Formats: sequence, C-alpha cells, structure tokens
Amino acid sequence: MTRLGLFLLALVCTGPAAAETVAITGGRVVTMGPAGDIADGTVVIADGRIVAVGAGVAVPPDATVIDARGKVVTPGLVAAGTALGLVEVRMVAAADDRATHKRDISAAFDAGYGLNPDSLLVPVARLGGITRAIATPAYDDKGDRELPFAGQAAAVVLDGRPMLMRRGVAMVLEMGEGGAERTGGARGGELALLHALFAEVRDFKARRAAYDRGETRAYILSRADMEALIPVVDGRMPLLVTVNRASDIRDALAMARAEGVKLILEGVAEGWRVAGEIAAAGVPVLVTPVQNSPASFEALGATLANARRLAEAGVLVAIEGNGNHRERELRYNAGNAVASGLDWRAGLAAITINPARIFGLADRVGSLESGKDGDVVVWDGDPLDTLTRPVAVLIRGARQPMTSRATELRDRYLPTVRSSAEGETP
Repeated sequence: MTRLGLFLLALVCTGPAAAETVAITGGRVVTMGPAGDIADGTVVIADGRIVAVGAGVAVPPDATVIDARGKVVTPGLVAAGTALGLVEVRMVAAADDRATHKRDISAAFDAGYGLNPDSLLVPVARLGGITRAIATPAYDDKGDRELPFAGQAAAVVLDGRPMLMRRGVAMVLEMGEGGAERTGGARGGELALLHALFAEVRDFKARRAAYDRGETRAYILSRADMEALIPVVDGRMPLLVTVNRASDIRDALAMARAEGVKLILEGVAEGWRVAGEIAAAGVPVLVTPVQNSPASFEALGATLANARRLAEAGVLVAIEGNGNHRERELRYNAGNAVASGLDWRAGLAAITINPARIFGLADRVGSLESGKDGDVVVWDGDPLDTLTRPVAVLIRGARQPMTSRATELRDRYLPTVRSSAEGETP
C-alpha cells in the first residue's frame, strides 16, 4: 500500500465511529420540549440526530435498543460558566489556558482555541450527565490586572472528538469588586471606561479606512480587541457579566440599556433583591444556588432561595456547577435549588434547555425534539437526586464510556488493596 493509502487509512481508523441508529425505549422521557413528559416513551436517534420522540414510536429494525424501563430519560446536561477543555491543573501554567496576560489581547482572546478534548476532566463531567458546556475564559491573575475583558466564551461538546461547537457565544466581563480593581479601585471608573470603550469601537467600525491610514486618534484598545467587540455593540454577541451586589446589577442593566448591548448576568448573589428589574429587562442569569454565605461585601444578601425568587419573578435562570474538577456536581446544585423551593421542572430546565437558550444553542441541544442532536442521558432515578446515577450517556447519538481516570484507577488497584487487607497474596 502507498504512503498516501496508509495515511488515509489511519485517518479513517482514528476518526469518529460511524453513527448508528439507537432506540431508547420504555422509560419516562422528560423531553423539556413541547412534548412534555412521556410515561412510556421512545427516543430514536439516527446519524447523530433525534428523529422521533413519543409513545408508541416504531423501533427501526436495525436499531441498537437501550432498555430504559423503570428509568428516567432526559436531554444531556449543559454546563454554563466552566473551563472544561481549557484547564487541567490550575497551579500549573502550562496546563491552564483560561487567561491571557497581555493587555492588548483581552476581548480578542477566544476560548475556542486551545481546547483539549483529551482533558481528564471531560470524562468526569460526562459521568455527571453533562454533554455540552460553555468554556469561559478567566481574568489574568498573574500579570496585567487592567484587562477590560476576559475574552470570548465558546460552546463545546464533550464526546472526546474536537470539542468546538460554536465560537463567540458571549464576551466575558466582570463588574462590581473585581471590575473596580481593574480600573483604579472604583466602580465608577469601570463604568466610565466601558462607555468610552464602546464609543471607541463604534467610531472604529465607522472609520476603519481612516484608522488604517493612521488618520484617527489613538484608541485605548488594540485593533484586535475592537474588531472582537463589534459583534457586542451590534447586539449579536451578549456580554456575560459577573456581578453580585444589587446596586451593581442595576448598574449593569443601565449600562446595557445605554449601550444597546445584550446582557447575561452571572453570579447575581443579591439578584433576588432586584429580580423584578432583571425580569423587566429580559436578561437571563447564571446562578450557583449553594452559595449562601456572605463571602464578600458584594454578597452580603446571598441566600439559598435566590434561584427560586428569580424564577418566580420571571427571570430565565440557568444553574452553574462547582468548578471544573467538580463539574459533575451540576445536577446536585439544581437539586439543592429545588430543595430550597425551586420547582423541580424549573430545576431541570436550569441545567438543560435554559442554558441552551441563553447561549443560542437551543436549535441543537437542551431538549429531546426531532432534528436536535442526539444528546441523551438515561438515569436510574431522579436526575436531581444525589444517589441517582446515569446508566447511559449519548452524545450526538454515540454511547459514551462510563469511565474516567478515577474509575480506571479504582478498578485497577482496589482488588489489590482488598486482597492485601484479607491477607492474600496479590
């Protein structure tokens, strides 16, 4: 065989497996879509897409059948506000691609580059039923502390293949205490800077030719950053703003109104205090419902009832996890929100269809509907119960291995440990 033939064969062998037809039958299907709940439902997936959902759906003769009797079938979970694929070990610079340390690259920093589909954190997240995530850049905490923006978040898929699903799903910005720190120590300083930056981006957009000829004044941001912010000022890319204090939330809402930009609020520890204003503005939020301690002066009003109160006010709520190494606990956080009064269905929506809607992915994921990607999880009980486990996770119609580095080490060494404890020779 020629070298070219060997090369092409290698590509075929290392590429993703051909999609098969899968039928998940007999379970309680919680679609999170127009079909609602189906007591004895069937989900059929072909070529990576859902082709049928319902009761009495015919199972194709060539389908691989997953028996879900006595189990719960849901969409794959969507983890917002993570760094999956960007970080392995936070304390090792070479294993952390969340932040850039150059001031002239802030808004232009794209988390869609540098993603590692072989990250050991990805299988752990999958074991928690997570099939998609929003990889979010972080602020530099080692060098330049004056970066106006952290960069652009990207939507990623967790099936071990190239991770990128969609670039530029949000521009990441911090307000409140963190924003003040980067702009001279005062909140007002950051707001003044943001208004100036958005004005400059609009001026740059209108005078690109003059800028190229050197006929404009010097701008604060680099060209790369201004180019990256044009979709923001045009209203095509939302600002993902981390903010917690009620007054800071009001400032963020006012800034967005004045600049005509789309907004997503993250954190919102005191969001319940201004829930009506957030709802009136039509702004969605990302919350971590287990954070109820006054960890800072901007979170003195934190409460476990935050998610419930926001949802009851009409705010579109998504729930975040507990960090990259604990992202599998995402559903635990939703369960805690339900324990604090959030409706069960709203809790599941907060980790499926709501984050998909917030980041513009609902055409592909977040609910079980014909035409959407075949991201499905089969659970042995209530998915918001900590004792429940997924028995099958499918991403784009392909069944995923239910293992991680931790389970592999357990299976390798636990028998030896037990044998030693019992006095046997390994």
